[in-house]
Amino acid sequence: MAVDSSLQGKTERIYTYLKDDLALPLTTIKQTIALLADGATVPFIARYRKERTGGLDETAIRSLEQKWRYYVDLELRKDTVIKTIDSLGKLTGPLRATIDVCREKQALEDLYQPYKPKKRTKATIAREKGLGPLADLILAQGPLSEPPEAVVGRFINPDAGITSADDALAGARDIIVEAITDMAEIRRWLRAYLARDGRIVSQARKEWCGKKSKYETYYGFSEPIKESASHRLLAIRRGAAENVLSWKIAIDEDTALSFIASRIITDKTFVFYDELKAAVALAYKRLSISLETEVFASFLEAAEAEAIDVFAKNLTKLLLEAPAGNKVIMGIDPGFRTGCKCVVIDAYGTFKEFRAIYPHPPQEDEATAHRTIVELLTKYNVELIAVGNGTASRETFSFVRSVLSRDKKFAAVRLVTVSEAGASVYSASPVAIEEFPQLDVTVRGAISIGRRLQDPLAELVKIDPKSIGVGQYQHDVNQADLRKSLGSVVESCVNFVGVEVNTASKELLSSVSGIGPALAHSIVRYREKNGPFATRADLRTVPKLGEKVFEQCAGFLRIRGSSTRLDNSAIHPERYALVHAIAERMQTTVDDLIGNDTLIKRIRFEDYVSDEVGMPTLCDIAAELKKPGRDPRSEFVTIEYRQDVTEIDDLEEGMRLTGKVTNVANFGAFVDIGVHQDGLIHISKLSNSFVKNPHDVIAVGDTVRVKVLSVDTELKRISLERIDKK
Repeated sequence: MAVDSSLQGKTERIYTYLKDDLALPLTTIKQTIALLADGATVPFIARYRKERTGGLDETAIRSLEQKWRYYVDLELRKDTVIKTIDSLGKLTGPLRATIDVCREKQALEDLYQPYKPKKRTKATIAREKGLGPLADLILAQGPLSEPPEAVVGRFINPDAGITSADDALAGARDIIVEAITDMAEIRRWLRAYLARDGRIVSQARKEWCGKKSKYETYYGFSEPIKESASHRLLAIRRGAAENVLSWKIAIDEDTALSFIASRIITDKTFVFYDELKAAVALAYKRLSISLETEVFASFLEAAEAEAIDVFAKNLTKLLLEAPAGNKVIMGIDPGFRTGCKCVVIDAYGTFKEFRAIYPHPPQEDEATAHRTIVELLTKYNVELIAVGNGTASRETFSFVRSVLSRDKKFAAVRLVTVSEAGASVYSASPVAIEEFPQLDVTVRGAISIGRRLQDPLAELVKIDPKSIGVGQYQHDVNQADLRKSLGSVVESCVNFVGVEVNTASKELLSSVSGIGPALAHSIVRYREKNGPFATRADLRTVPKLGEKVFEQCAGFLRIRGSSTRLDNSAIHPERYALVHAIAERMQTTVDDLIGNDTLIKRIRFEDYVSDEVGMPTLCDIAAELKKPGRDPRSEFVTIEYRQDVTEIDDLEEGMRLTGKVTNVANFGAFVDIGVHQDGLIHISKLSNSFVKNPHDVIAVGDTVRVKVLSVDTELKRISLERIDKK
C-alpha cells in the first residue's frame, strides 16, 4: 500500500480522522500506516512488529488500512469537486470551507450535486428557453412590481416553444423542482428520515400470489428497515431479482412534504404559492424514488458487509479444522451408477493408487468391492478412510464399515465422512490438471477428499473459497469485496499455522506473507531442481526472493530437520541472534534451551527489552521455545451418524441425532445429519438464553446433538433444535 503522492500534506488530517474513528494513539496509526506503505503484509505486521503497532491484531490492522483508503479517496475526491466548481466560477469561500471539513463521501456528493455536469433535463431545456429568471422570481417569493399575468407574459416566446402562460409556468416549475432535488439539506434530511423511520415493505408479485416459494416469508412483509436483519434484506433483494417479490420503503409522506415545504415556501399568501406547492410535491416524488433506492442500497451494503463477515468467519473455522496429520489415507468419492472411486495417498499426500468399486446397484458387486478394499488397506497400511458426503455417501459408509468389522486387523482403521464441497471444482481446475494430468476428474476428486482430511488448510487453499459452501448469499454480494475478504482469510490462516516449505504446494506457498503466486512457483521449481531447502537462509538463493521478501515470509516458513532448530519455529530469523544471546547467558545452547520448560522459566525476559524488541516479542519467543513448530489447530476427532437414518424420508419429528455444523448464518446454523440435506437450527433454538450472534455459540466444524422439529420433504427443509445447548 503506497501513500498517494497527490495528498500534498493532507495526511495529518487523515491521521486525525483515524484517531477519532478508531480511538488509537497517533503514533500507532502513523507507524502502522508507514509499515503498510513500505510493503509489509498484515500477518507480518501483526506477528513481528507488535512494538510499533501497540499490539494491533490482524483485524484491527485491516480496519485501519480500510479506513485509511476511505479517507484518501475522500480527500482526492474533494480536489476534483473543488476544481470542477471553481471552473464554473461558483466556488465561494464558505462552500470551499464546508467541502474541506467534510468527512463523509455521501455528504460530499450532496454538496457537489447542484454543480455536477448534467445531461439535458427538463430544467436545462427550460433555462435554454429563458425561463431561469421566472423560476428565480417565484422562488424568491418577493413583492411583484406588476400583476402576475404580466410577469408571466414577459416570458411567452412562441419561437422558443412557449406559447402560453401555462407553458412558461411549467418550465419554471421544472427548474424549481431540479433546484429542490439538488439541495444538500433536503437530500440529507429525507435520506436520514427514510433510514430512521422507513419501513421495508415487500409482497409477492401478482403472478406469485397464492403460490408456494422459498420467499413466502416475505409475502406481505413489513418491518422498520433499521431493524431488518441482513439476511432478510438480501433475501428480499434476491426475491425481487427473481421477479417473485416487489419492495418499497414506506414513510409518512405528509411529514416529508411538510419538511421540504418548510425549506422552500416562506409565504403561503404569495401569488405563485400553488406553483411552489406543486413543485415541492414533484420534487418529493422524484427524490423519494431515487433516495429510496439509495437508502435500500446503503442498508444492503451493510448487509453485504455482514454476509461477507459471516462467510469469512465460517471459512476461518473450516480452514483451521483439525488435520488428521501424516496418516496414510484412503479417499472414496461415492456413487451409484458410476461406482465409487477409491484412492490411496501416503502420509505426505502423494497419490499411490486408484481402484473403482461397485458395491451398489445397478452394477452391484459387493464381493469384488470387498476384496478391493481389503487389498488396498493391507497393501498400504491405511490408517484412515475418508468418504465424501455426496450421493451414495451413507450407503458407501455402511458398506466400508461392514468390511472393516469383518476383520480384526482393521480394528484401528477409522472411517470418516468428509465434505465434498468444492471437490468437483478442484477436480476440473488447472491446478488439478497440472497435478494429475493423466487422471479422470472423479479420481482427482477422491484424492482431494482424502487430502482435505489429512490437512484441510493445505488442500482447501487450492479451491476458490466461494465454492466451499460456507457462505450466506455469497453470489449476491459485492464480488470484489468478497474476493478481497476471503483472500485475507486464507492469507491469515496459512500464516497462522505456518508452512513446511519443503512439502508445500505452490498454492499454499502463494498465501505466505510476501510470496505470491509467481514467487511460489519459483520456490517449487527451485526445490524440484536443487532438492529440499536445508535452512531458512537457503531461501535467499531462490531467484527474485530478495531481502524484503525474506523478511516478510521467513517467520512463517518451517523447515523440519534443519541444522538450525529455530527454523522449525515461528521465531523470525532476525531474532536468532537474540535467542543465542539468551542461551549464552543461561550457559547453555539453543538446542538445549528449546523445549526445556525448567530453563525457560528461569529466563528474565525483561532484561532483554530494547528499542527494537519489547515484551510482546519476547513473550512470543518464550512460547515458541517451549513448543517449537507446534500446530496451533485443535486435535482431530471423528463423528459417526445413525446407521438407520440415510435419507430425508427416514427422519421423524422428535428424532435425536448427532451432526456436524457445515455453515453458520446470521439466522442460525446448518447441520449435516447424514441425509444429503443439511438441517437448520434457527438462532432461537441454539441456546437456552438469548443469542444475538450465532457465531458466539456455534462454529463451522462443531459436532452437535440435535432434535428434529419438522421436515418438509417438498422444499427439502429440515428444522432442528440443539439439545446439547447451554
